[in-house]
Amino acid sequence: MANKNICKFSTPLISSSLWTRRFILESDEEIMKRFITLEENRVCLISKGDGVFVINSKTLPFQTGDLIFVFKDEKIFAESTNKCEYMYIDFYGTRSNELFRRFGIIDGNRKFSGFDGLIPFWHESLSRASAENIDLSSESILLYTFSRLSVSAPKGNPLVNKIIELSEEHFKEIDFSISFVAENLGYNVKYLSHIFKEKTGVTYSEYLRDLRIKYAVSLFDHGLDSVKNVAVLSGFSDPLYFSTVFKKCIGVTPKDYKKGRES
Repeated sequence: MANKNICKFSTPLISSSLWTRRFILESDEEIMKRFITLEENRVCLISKGDGVFVINSKTLPFQTGDLIFVFKDEKIFAESTNKCEYMYIDFYGTRSNELFRRFGIIDGNRKFSGFDGLIPFWHESLSRASAENIDLSSESILLYTFSRLSVSAPKGNPLVNKIIELSEEHFKEIDFSISFVAENLGYNVKYLSHIFKEKTGVTYSEYLRDLRIKYAVSLFDHGLDSVKNVAVLSGFSDPLYFSTVFKKCIGVTPKDYKKGRES
């Protein structure tokens, strides 16, 4: 396939709570196949063809018009089965989690279909963007896409949203668990676990584990170098267990991850 990639980068504003890093049209199948770990969150709009994303070893089929969200520190690559092209925006900042929570975007709810109408808009905005306005262009596209998501996508389950809200507030506490959530919301633990798995596609224990590990990664990325301290700050009472879980999720031990960041 001819490489028609368009790659544009923006400079983040220090005062902003939502930053966009890259706005890219990807058409090179060889690049798609490269296994990478994301340094920011990413939203992909499939503009042509179909294929499969592999995200943290889980497969996610896609086709033209699909919107797919991938989170910071997740491992991803794509395989095209029908001359695939997709555009993506990498973004981060404190508002990212707020937007994910607002629209119920989590591991088990990351793909949204029927957004073919956005393709010409994304294409035109990307082609017209310049070094002077790429930050504004990519941010406006991102926020507009979220606004369309709120209109087109089914509303998140209010109870699941409450579970996520409590979890994000308390997950760093070592004794935090689904029992805490059940007690605060006045529900049975088994019922909450069932409704969470039914609505999100992942178990609550998997969700809590991933939440804690993502936070641990961010602590390492910000310069903390004590595995024991990072474990405790992330909600793990046992550093050895933390190291085991970290390697299972990230693919390397905390020590090896630190070495990789330093090299």
